[in-house]
Amino acid sequence: MKCDNCDKAAVITLQHGSLCKSHFINYFESKVFKTINKFKLIGRDENLCIATSGGKDSLTVLYLTKKYLKRYNNNSTLFALAVDEGITNYREQTLLDLKAFCNKHNVTLHVVSNKEEFGKTLDEAYPILKKKKPCNVCGVWRRYLLNKHARRLKASKVVTGHNLDDEAQVVLMNVFKANTKLAGRLGPISGIEENELFVQRVKPLYFCSEKEVRLYTLLKGFDVQFTECPYSQEGYRYVIQDLLNAMENKYKGTKQGIIHSFLDLLPLLQERERGRVGEVGKCSLCNEPCQTASREPAQCNACLMKEAVNAI
Repeated sequence: MKCDNCDKAAVITLQHGSLCKSHFINYFESKVFKTINKFKLIGRDENLCIATSGGKDSLTVLYLTKKYLKRYNNNSTLFALAVDEGITNYREQTLLDLKAFCNKHNVTLHVVSNKEEFGKTLDEAYPILKKKKPCNVCGVWRRYLLNKHARRLKASKVVTGHNLDDEAQVVLMNVFKANTKLAGRLGPISGIEENELFVQRVKPLYFCSEKEVRLYTLLKGFDVQFTECPYSQEGYRYVIQDLLNAMENKYKGTKQGIIHSFLDLLPLLQERERGRVGEVGKCSLCNEPCQTASREPAQCNACLMKEAVNAI
C-alpha cells in the first residue's frame, strides 16, 4: 500500500486516503495547529501549564504546543505539571519517561502528589471510600491539584491532552446519564463562564483520534509506555470505550460524527446554562473553589474526601 501523495509506503489509511510517515506527520501537526487557531486556544503572552503524565497524549500535546509557539513566533511561555496519584507499578515509570522528555526538550517540570496534598495515595485512599470507585477519587483530586497548582504557578491556561476518543466517550457518557448541564462545559475550551478561581482548560488534540496520537508518538520516537492505568477497567468510561470502539470498527467515522454533532449543539447547551451556573465561592478548609450553595460551611469535594480517608 502506497501513500496517496507520493510513492512511499503508507503507514496509515484514513477516511480521506493513505499516508506515508512524512505526510502523516505533516497532516497530524497541521490538524493540531488548525484546531489551536480556529478555536483560539492559545493567545499571545500566555503562561501555559501543560497537564502531563508521561503518556502518549500528554507528551504529544507538550511537544506540539512548544512547536506551535516556535512556528508562529509566539512569545508565550510554558511549563509541565504532573500529578503523582500514587498508583503502584504504573505512575512511577510514566513519570520517569516524562522527566527524561522534559530534560531533552528543555521544559520545566513540576510534580505534585496526592500523598503530600491529601495524606494518602490513590491506592491507599479509594478502599477507605467504599462507595467511591478509584476513578471517582482520582478525577476529583486530579482536577483539584491541576487547578490549584496552575493558579499557584500563575498559568493563564491549562493545556490537556484529551483526544477525540476521550471526548466522544464523555459526550456519550453524559447523554446516557442525562448530564446535560455538564455537557455544556465540554468542547475544545472547557467551561461556560470564566471565573478567576478556575484556570481555563484547552484541548489541542480535540480532533485527533487515539490511533493517530499513538502512531504519531511511534513515528516521532517518543519514549513512552503504551500501558493503561490498572484501575481503568473499573470505571464506567471503560464500558463506553468498548462500545464506541466496536461501533467505530463496524461503522468508520462514528467517533468523528459524535464530536461534530455535539459541536453543532454546544452553543445551544452553553446558552441554556449561561447564567445558571451555581455560585462559586471558596472552600472553608483549603480556600480553593467550591460550590457554595451545596453545603454550609462551604467544603469542596476534594477536602471532604481528604477528611474521610484521614479520619480512620
